[in-house]
Amino acid sequence: MASLPSLALSGSVPKLDDYLRKLSNNPLPFEKDLSNQHSSREPETSSRTSPQPIDFKQALQLLQEGTEFNSTIYAPLLRQCIEPKSLSSAKAIHSHTIRTGCCSDPYVATAIVNAYTKCGATYHAQQVFDEMSVRNVTTWTALISGYVRNSDPQNAVKMFIKMLESGWEPVCFTFWAVLNACCDLYNLKLGEQIHAYIIKSGVSSIVAMGGSLSNMYSKCGNLESAIKSFECSEYKDVVTWTAVISACADSGRSQLGLRLFIDMLHENIWPTRVTLTSVASLFCASQDLQLGPTKQYHAFSIKCGGESVFQVRNCLMYMYLKCGAIEDATRLIDNMTSFNIVTINALIAGLSKMMGSGKDGTDLSSTKVEALKVFKRLKRSFTKPDMFTFSSVLNACTGLMALECGTQIHAQMLKSGVLSDAVSCTSLVNMYGKCGNIEDAKKAFSEMQARTAVSWSTMIAAYSQNGRYKEAIELFEEMLAAGVKPTLVSFISVLSACSYACLVDKAYYYFNLMKDHYGIEPDTGHYACMVDMFVRLGRITDAFEFIERENFEPNEIIWCILIAGCRSHGNTSLAFYTADRLLALKPKTMETYILLLNMYKSAERWEDVSRVRTIIKEENIPYIRDGSWISIKDKVKYFVASDRSHSENDEIFVFLEDLIEKAKGIGYEPYKAIHASDGEEEKKETRLVRHHSEKLAVAFGLINASCREPIRVIKNISMCKDCHSLLKLISVLTDREIIVRDSKRFHKFKEGECSCGDFGVST
Repeated sequence: MASLPSLALSGSVPKLDDYLRKLSNNPLPFEKDLSNQHSSREPETSSRTSPQPIDFKQALQLLQEGTEFNSTIYAPLLRQCIEPKSLSSAKAIHSHTIRTGCCSDPYVATAIVNAYTKCGATYHAQQVFDEMSVRNVTTWTALISGYVRNSDPQNAVKMFIKMLESGWEPVCFTFWAVLNACCDLYNLKLGEQIHAYIIKSGVSSIVAMGGSLSNMYSKCGNLESAIKSFECSEYKDVVTWTAVISACADSGRSQLGLRLFIDMLHENIWPTRVTLTSVASLFCASQDLQLGPTKQYHAFSIKCGGESVFQVRNCLMYMYLKCGAIEDATRLIDNMTSFNIVTINALIAGLSKMMGSGKDGTDLSSTKVEALKVFKRLKRSFTKPDMFTFSSVLNACTGLMALECGTQIHAQMLKSGVLSDAVSCTSLVNMYGKCGNIEDAKKAFSEMQARTAVSWSTMIAAYSQNGRYKEAIELFEEMLAAGVKPTLVSFISVLSACSYACLVDKAYYYFNLMKDHYGIEPDTGHYACMVDMFVRLGRITDAFEFIERENFEPNEIIWCILIAGCRSHGNTSLAFYTADRLLALKPKTMETYILLLNMYKSAERWEDVSRVRTIIKEENIPYIRDGSWISIKDKVKYFVASDRSHSENDEIFVFLEDLIEKAKGIGYEPYKAIHASDGEEEKKETRLVRHHSEKLAVAFGLINASCREPIRVIKNISMCKDCHSLLKLISVLTDREIIVRDSKRFHKFKEGECSCGDFGVST
């Protein structure tokens, strides 16, 4: 326990020996000085008794007995009320100061304000503050900090303004508090004004201000200013470095954050446990997280003594799960001696994020199912889930398109009272949107108490994916009107809507707005949206001119979009040129090679077919198993092409064949495509794609789902042209909405139409 100042005690007291016998194991170092006492029973002598410590409870008892103290005793006593949040003790001490008149002492009154705020009683703190005849900057700072600590940033800002109007000059502690209030309010404009005032006041060079400013700017979505604030700091210690690294983590800029971490190490600054936790978060957020770097970081954290840090261990577990390294994650879990809700959250999040990291669809779906099972076990253990638990488990529901399960979790969130949190509410909007339930997504978004740029972007993307392009663009404009600064993802969402709706002028307007007004450099996601738009319109030449004008190197996704566009619009020569550019990148996904094989085979370019097959073998590209899964009544069913392993096998195939025959009667023509999957030999590659996995999953859903309930299916690769054509007609024959989310696009089939605009399906 921290040492406290000596306290003079006066008045009638029992003998010292009685006190010494009653001392607790953790006494407060109060000193009972009898040298200045004048007892009516004992004459004053020249001898002095040595000061002795008294217990906190004993001190309170003395207060209740009416013993008079020097005013300096109150501040240490009030500090002892803070850790246990003992509001009753704080009130008792406050009452005693009123009786003794010590409450008029600014030092004592400030200690009372501080104690009340840290016990969660901001109302009482404000009353004491208002009754003070003399205040100092510490008093103002204590109240402002208290409001921030108790999640009341509006009153914190209000008191800061009153402080300035009263002529007081804030100190760095005051600025820390009000900058945190700006973070809580996501008020970038106010934060910029306070930054200007900090510069004017001359404290911007203080090392801690650089960290606080970086944090404020990053939380408000302005990472560029966060980096500038960091660079302007005259002296950068580990706290400052950690703040800017954390800012990168908050803004989703993993690579930049990791680069700054390496720069920090080059400056011979050793990371703290907080730094290691922030860096672990950067690894967790990395889109292309690999097992090698994960193990390197694990080894580095052991060297730094960080593996014992709970947050670092949780992040490492999440990283291993995200990489699909279940054995490494299990080994880490087995070595843990204790667990808390944070560990459970990391486990659920890691299992949810494993989608896409495995080769077999069964494994992919089972990890998300396991995440849901962990959540159910958590409920049975009577451990209360928090907002991060709900956010993670909703991501698992999103990955499985398990709308029924997601709706149940929504109900639990209502009961738990976490719907005031922007993170969990954004996950809720995302879940409804990606399950094709746009109305509930809209309702969840409209009921959000606080919206971040991520929240707006998620809702805009939901509108775009579900074919509601006009509403997506209108919401983006509403976001700008609300003063929310759009992010990289916000612009991808609105450009995607423009692409689907083929609004060229509007897309160019937003593309230039992003660069010129907001200073955001386009990445491959933005370029892909623009190229996709031109290709949809058949303006292939314009697409290539856009690439040349913007002077960027297309990635695998963009070249695939161009190839698909060239083929669908009959420009085979340009398709072959694009294919050569794509092969030069040495793509890593089998889907890309299937696209190329189908194109070369249909053109009977057998040398090119042989060349592609050679590359597949040399690069050791794994074959893809066509897989789909569907969630019905909290059960997840997995299908592969021509799958006859299910208990309802006969009924599924009979039902599907009946649908195919009926579809032929209204214009369906089976499409003969070429596929390379499961390591089949070449002579078996060309086959009739009659029983692809999504067809079987849809048939199963139509048999088992409730009447009129939309059918929702996940597919691990792109949907082929044949399946796409058939499902459009099935939506007419059954009068059902069918939603399929494949590896590249979101398809919402309704009344014979698809939300994707019939573009980009593989052939």
